[in-house]
Amino acid sequence: MPEMRPIPESPEIALRPVAPAKQGLYDPSYEHDACGVGFVVDLKGRKSHSILQKAIEVLVNLEHRGACGCEKNTGDGAGITLQTPHSFFSEQCEDLKISLPPAGQYAVGMIFMPTRASDREQVEELFAGIVAAEGQSLLGWRDVPTDNSVIGPTAQASQPVVRQIFIRRGAGLADDLAFERKLYVIRRRVEKAVKRSDIRQRGVFYVCSLSYKTIVYKGMLLAAQLTTFYPDLRQEGFTSALALVHSRFSTNTFPVGRAPIRIVIWHTTERSIPSAETSTGCMLAKAGLRQNYSAKTSSSYCR
Repeated sequence: MPEMRPIPESPEIALRPVAPAKQGLYDPSYEHDACGVGFVVDLKGRKSHSILQKAIEVLVNLEHRGACGCEKNTGDGAGITLQTPHSFFSEQCEDLKISLPPAGQYAVGMIFMPTRASDREQVEELFAGIVAAEGQSLLGWRDVPTDNSVIGPTAQASQPVVRQIFIRRGAGLADDLAFERKLYVIRRRVEKAVKRSDIRQRGVFYVCSLSYKTIVYKGMLLAAQLTTFYPDLRQEGFTSALALVHSRFSTNTFPVGRAPIRIVIWHTTERSIPSAETSTGCMLAKAGLRQNYSAKTSSSYCR
C-alpha cells in the first residue's frame, strides 16, 4: 500500500484560486458539469450500514459519469450525503470528552480547513463567536480521519484539513426548521467573515454541510477512493436510511474538492448543471420577490 503523505502546511495553497480568473478564451461563467448521481433509501426509514454500502456500490458503478485528470488517481470529485449517524458520533465524541445531546438537538458541520495551524485557530475563533452570537452553543471539534495514500499529487496539493464542528441547539428555537434556518445563517456569516478576513489561507475554508439532519463527505476523489480517503464510511456504526451519491464530470470546468454534492437542493444531471454565476444571477434577480418569514433572520445572509 502506498505510504500516506502528511498534509503540508504550505502558505502557497492560499494563493492558488479555486479556479483561474477570466483570461484569453477562458471564462468561468461558461462552466457547466455533466455528472452522475444515485440515490438509495430504505422506504421504511430503517437506518443501517448496508444503505451506505449499497450507495458506495452505486457510486463506483457511476465511474463512467465521473472523470479524472492527467493523473489516473486524481478525480474530478466524488461525495455522499447521509443522515447524521447519532450513535456513531456519540461514540466518537465520547473519546473527545464531548457530550452530545439527543439526536436532533445538535448539528454537525463538515468543514474544509486551512492546513496552517494558526489559520485554523483563527477560523475556529470566528466560528465560536458567530455561533454564540446566534444563541447556539459550540460543543467542540473533531478531526476527521483521512487517508490520502490513494489520491494523486494534484489532489494532495490542494487537500485541506477536514474537521467536524458540533453545535448544540439553542433553547429559544421554535422547531426543527427554525434550527436549520439558524444553521444556515451561521454558515453564511462564517463564510463572509472568513472571506473578509486577513487569514492567509482563507481560500481553503469551505463548509461542505452544516445541518442537524444530514452530513456530506466529499473531496477531489475518484468514486472508488471515497471510502478509503474517509475511514468513517467503513465503520459499521455509521448508519443511515438514505444516501445520495455524486460523481463529478467537469465537462469544461476546473476540478475542485468542494464541487460535488449540493448542501440542500438536489437535481437530475441528465441536463447540464447551471454555473454558479448563472444560479446566483437567477436568485438575485428574484430577490425583490422574496419575503423573509423569520423576523430575526437578516435576508442579507442569503445574498
